[in-house]
Amino acid sequence: MSTPPRPSLKSLPDTPSGPRSAAPATSNLAVGEPKGAARKGVPSALRPDPRQGDGRCPIAWLCISAPRGTVPTATSKCLCGRDRSAVGHRKVLALIDDHTAHRDACPLRTNQEGRQAA
Repeated sequence: MSTPPRPSLKSLPDTPSGPRSAAPATSNLAVGEPKGAARKGVPSALRPDPRQGDGRCPIAWLCISAPRGTVPTATSKCLCGRDRSAVGHRKVLALIDDHTAHRDACPLRTNQEGRQAA
């Protein structure tokens, strides 16, 4: 006894023999989207930066961590390359004083024009 051949489970689509025209694109506009907004030239909503402030920018940071019941730590960093840290009450207090004194000695904070003229 021989079994009958099984039919193929895959069906291959017919391949077109020549060129055919493209189907027109459908417009899927979102709800509330204005039609042709890009062609009309939407006005820009840019405003001046409200955070301009008085022209100052931070260049040095002093971070102190002193949770209750633990040893305090502190770090002092500056854009000039200064990076110091301290652990313990006395050393943290000394670092705070050193960070305050660094403000006057930092090359990024001193007026370079006045230094050259003197």
